[in-house]
Amino acid sequence: MTPESFDPDKIFHEGEIAVQERDGARDAVKRFGNRMVRPFMPDQHREFFEMLPFIVIGMLDDGGRPWITLATGKPGFMRSPDEHTLTIGSTPLLAGELGCAPGTGDKIGLLGIELPTRRRNRMNGYITETSADGMTVHVDQSFGACPKYIQTRNVRWRGGAGTGPAPTVRSQSISGEARRIIERVDTFFISSRTAEVDDDPRSGVDASHRGGRPGFVRVIDDHVVAFPDFVGNRIFNTLGNIQSDGRVGMIFTDFETGDAVFLTGSAEIIWDEERVGKFAGAQRLIEARAQEVVVARSALPLTGDLIEAWPRLDETGIWDETEAGSR
Repeated sequence: MTPESFDPDKIFHEGEIAVQERDGARDAVKRFGNRMVRPFMPDQHREFFEMLPFIVIGMLDDGGRPWITLATGKPGFMRSPDEHTLTIGSTPLLAGELGCAPGTGDKIGLLGIELPTRRRNRMNGYITETSADGMTVHVDQSFGACPKYIQTRNVRWRGGAGTGPAPTVRSQSISGEARRIIERVDTFFISSRTAEVDDDPRSGVDASHRGGRPGFVRVIDDHVVAFPDFVGNRIFNTLGNIQSDGRVGMIFTDFETGDAVFLTGSAEIIWDEERVGKFAGAQRLIEARAQEVVVARSALPLTGDLIEAWPRLDETGIWDETEAGSR
């Protein structure tokens, strides 16, 4: 299949289409969708992945719950031998602890993001081979994404940190330590899934980025996290999956310490105009209810000193107690 042969009604699943229609974006997406989403990686994307020191990975555990984590390595740890294949020469951080060790045939969502340049490309597919050193992924869908809301960071290795098992604390609620990390972030990553996961290239797992001012993510209580959905490319992969299935995974990282909070749960899209209107820049709000939370100390072998926030970030808001409580 080539991009020219794509039928726009067969690029996106019913959940994505429903959100596109509610947003009024469906006609526009029909016009550009077949130019944006491809069943292969263009050379530019293949070269991009090979330059990265980490990749964001959305995976499912044995119960079908999404988690999201990172695989890291010196640039070159990923290779693309052809336009349909990406090899990742590193195992995902805490995959065993999260219950989502890679398996042949598993659907997977990948996000390549270069923080110093704000470049990012996404790929969804399935695992064709695993080894003690990583995995090989076959492309179902490949597409680029814009630089909006990405804070530029100077990514550096933390020496030997992150190479051994990270000390973890697992719970079914959001602890005070987890809350401290979550509410300080200006960046997090989210995975989502379709209701059915099968051979249809539209089904599976997606991995995506969210950015904002510190405080744009709010822990409402010991189970619920809320965040805004700002204007983006309007194809609504993540929101479409929430519409379809609702289950999500999230990772909140402290780029100074390497600490991370991993969360899996269920999410809801908030369309209420009064509530959304209280949050500057928000098009919608998302509330995610945690089912399991893992706090990992020094999990990341990378640090990322902030260089520059997204230039128009001051047009977006943060939560306050009134907004967080108006449920």
